[in-house]
Parts: sequence; C-alpha cells; structure tokens
Amino acid sequence: MPEEASLVPTWPVFVLPTLQVLSDGKSRHRREVFDAVAEHAGVSEDARAETLKSGGPRFEQRMGWVLSHLGKAHWVDRPERGHYVINDDGRKALAKYPRGFDGSLAREVFGPYWPKKAESAAPSGPQQPSDEISDPIEVIEDAVARIEARVGDELLERLRNSHPDFFEQAVIDLLLKMGYGGVAERGRRIGGSNDEGVDGLINQDALGLDQVYIQAKRYKEGNNVGRETIQAFVGALHGFAASRGVFLTTSTFTASAVDYSKKVSSRVILIDGAKLVELMITYRVGVQEKQKFSAVDIDEDYFE
Repeated sequence: MPEEASLVPTWPVFVLPTLQVLSDGKSRHRREVFDAVAEHAGVSEDARAETLKSGGPRFEQRMGWVLSHLGKAHWVDRPERGHYVINDDGRKALAKYPRGFDGSLAREVFGPYWPKKAESAAPSGPQQPSDEISDPIEVIEDAVARIEARVGDELLERLRNSHPDFFEQAVIDLLLKMGYGGVAERGRRIGGSNDEGVDGLINQDALGLDQVYIQAKRYKEGNNVGRETIQAFVGALHGFAASRGVFLTTSTFTASAVDYSKKVSSRVILIDGAKLVELMITYRVGVQEKQKFSAVDIDEDYFE
C-alpha cells in the first residue's frame, strides 16, 4: 500500500514566501498568512485539499511549522493572539536569504532552536540538533503506514491460505464492521455447494427488503478475476432479483472485469486484495491495535 507523493512542499520552502507576504509590515491573522502564502507561492487547490491521514490539511500543518520556526528565530512578533508581523530581524533575514531555504539551509539556520537529542554513548560529548525538516506528525504517520503495509502483506497471505469457509466469514465480518447490516448486524454466510452463485447475504433492514449479496474468491496473486466471473455473479444477482452486490477477492480484477462492472444495471462493487486488507486494518478485522500514539497542540479556545 504505497503512499502517493505529496503535492505540498516541505515547510522550509514556505519560509521565504511567508517573509515576503509579511514584508509590508501589516499584522495578519494566522489564517490570512496561510491564504496569502498559498496564493503567493502558487500552491494549487489540489495541494491545499491534501490531508494527512489524521484528517488535517497538510499545507496548513506545514505552514504551522513555518510560523513556529519564524517565531523561534525571532523574525516575527505576535502583537496579539493568532496574529503575526515581521520585525527588523525578519527583514534582515529576508535580505540575507533572497533565494529561500532548502532542507540543508533550514538545518543550519533553525537547527539551534530544535530540541537536542539525548546523549547516550558519550555523556560528555556534544549534542546534535534533531532533524525537524520532516513534520513530526507526518513522520509518525509514515511509520504507521509502513507497519500497516507489512501487516497488510501478511494478512493477505493468511487470507489466501485460509479455508474457503473462513474467508467467506471474514468478508462478512468486515462488511458488518463497516456498518452494513445495521446495529443488529444482519448478515450471514451462505456458501456450500447450493449457494446459487453467492457466498453471503446482508440485510440492510429488519425485514430484508434491502439486501446486498456477496461473492468472495480466495485466489493467489496473479490469478486475476476476469469478466466471465463477474458476469456469472451478475447473473446470480438477477436470479435473486437483487440489484446490489459486492465481489471481494485476494487477487485483483482484469481491466475488462472492471469495465463490465461499471456498465451493468446492477450495482456491483469490486474489492481487490489490496483494498480488502486496507479495509480490514481500518476496521480492525483480523488485526488488533497494538499501541496508540497521540500528539498535542495548543488549545486556542482555552486562552480566549
């Protein structure tokens, strides 16, 4: 489950645009600074819409570190809560660094303000500043993503090697955990030789008027699900007079299978192996939460 490259530059890139925006000497609210820098630096709408896994806007998170570092370096003042204005030192910095900052220059200039690493092997030796070019929240999220990628690979392998009955029940458990079937979790595995082309059924309401049928194929990597298999599933849905179905597999789907699923009148959702384990990790099916991490920030409302 590889992470896509971010459209938002790292925070050092925004140091110069922030100083330039503030160079007119006006006091601006934090939100005004964000908007002005985004326009000045040409940050696209897609980049501004990009979020961290935790949900916060990535651009705003990185801009927060810019303002934090400018404050530590005493290049900006805060005349009132949430407002920023450039000072004489900030103007000198603007003149001194007209080409802006990359990671190396940011370490050199802002490194003295970073927390020091704890001394270990040589207590009397010098301490070096930690690398804060990467946002700590993003570092944590990237580390968690790597853990989830490893767990996802192992989870997918175990599903592929599980008994067909177990796999069918696992996908039912997942869909129920996702909220299908309501609070009563009205879902059951059908399976067996007389399953008539479906492996499970979920009733969205107590009377079973709204039903979702499920097909689960436990295939090895490379044994992709083709159009014919999806056609057979759609035929089974028609046999039940059903309009909706979910097809899950531990492999993936051919392009013709995906194209066909989009054209049929029945609403058919295809979930491949990568998406399957992603959902199982998200909804904690077949995995358990090992450890929690939390981060803190200033509660601005407290200081109102």
